[in-house]
Amino acid sequence: MTVPDYGVLSKAAPMKSALIRLKTTAGRNNHGRITMRHRGGGARQLYRVIDFKQLKFDIPGRVETLEYDPNRTCFIMCVVYKDGERRYVLAPAGVAVGDEIVTAEKPAFKPGNRLPLKNIPVGYMVHNIELNPGKGGQLARSAGTQVSVLAHESGYTHLKLGSGEVRKVMWGNLATLGQVSNPDHGLMSIGKAGRHRHMGRRPTVRGTAMNPVDHPYGGGEGSQPRGTRKPKTKWGKVTGGHKTRNKKKWSNALIVSRRTSKRRKK
Repeated sequence: MTVPDYGVLSKAAPMKSALIRLKTTAGRNNHGRITMRHRGGGARQLYRVIDFKQLKFDIPGRVETLEYDPNRTCFIMCVVYKDGERRYVLAPAGVAVGDEIVTAEKPAFKPGNRLPLKNIPVGYMVHNIELNPGKGGQLARSAGTQVSVLAHESGYTHLKLGSGEVRKVMWGNLATLGQVSNPDHGLMSIGKAGRHRHMGRRPTVRGTAMNPVDHPYGGGEGSQPRGTRKPKTKWGKVTGGHKTRNKKKWSNALIVSRRTSKRRKK
């Protein structure tokens, strides 16, 4: 079992004004039916309210603490602004307690500063990118993610995502410089089944271990081939290689090149 390096975090209690209790559903909808399998249990946790917008323009803030967030893979930081307000924001890699960050039209080019995409030079790495003005960051928010700025053209900025996809985003939208913190998260090994249970994940049963009535792969004496040409879900729906994206989705026009498939990478 491995864990991230928590030595960089501050030994401070979370900010009470930014804590809320979320209702746990254990994967069930409003009718009580399971719509997301393998969910339930887990350690009790409080949700940290994160400021994904960071719209306090030209008001510098100082990083007061770096903290662990049980609801996300990256670390968060408590920023105290010059006007006295405190907010939680996503922590970029390389930012330390005492550093100063700011949201402005043309701030210094250092991790943590937030500015419009049109003012970011080509080649810089960004995260927490807005898709709609004022809505807050939606792209590149998980641990270790970063997006490369490729070009600025006709009111749009071309971004290369971690998947290899190149898409256009309006260049007036805000983005934060740098890479998201905790880049070693992808190397973490869960190590034991109990840790999965602490994270609210219940056991997953293989389809081949089920009976024919329960799964298309079920039945047979001992280990058997799946008995169906195409991979399918528990309910017989074709998956694996079957495209599910809506061909008329509005954002199709913004995608310059699709992501590279895993088969091609191999």
